Amino acid sequence: MPIDLNDPASFTLEAVRQLIALGNDDVHNQLRVSKTGSAYLSAAAVGGVDVGGLLFRLETWSAGSGCVGPIAASDGVWVMQIFNALKDNWADPRLDYVDVY
Repeated sequence: MPIDLNDPASFTLEAVRQLIALGNDDVHNQLRVSKTGSAYLSAAAVGGVDVGGLLFRLETWSAGSGCVGPIAASDGVWVMQIFNALKDNWADPRLDYVDVY
C-alpha cells in the first residue's frame, strides 16, 4: 500500500500508521520514496540496494527491531516521527538517506 505524497488525501498520519502496520517485523524493512512521490515499505531491497529511482530512503529497520507491524503502528510517537520524516524530506530532501530518531 504505497502512499502518494503528492496527494494530501493520501498522505495522512493514518496512512503512515497503516503502512507501518503492514510491515513484517520478521524481515528487514526500509521505507523508500520514489522520485515520483510514492512512499512504500521494501523488504526485498534494503540498504543501498536498488536505489535507482529513489528520491530518498530511511534507514533499514532490522528484523525484530519492532519498527514495523501492528505494535509499531500503535506507537503514536513513532508514527509521528515517520510522518514528519516524510513531510520534511518530500520534494526537497537534504540527503538521499534519512535517519529517524
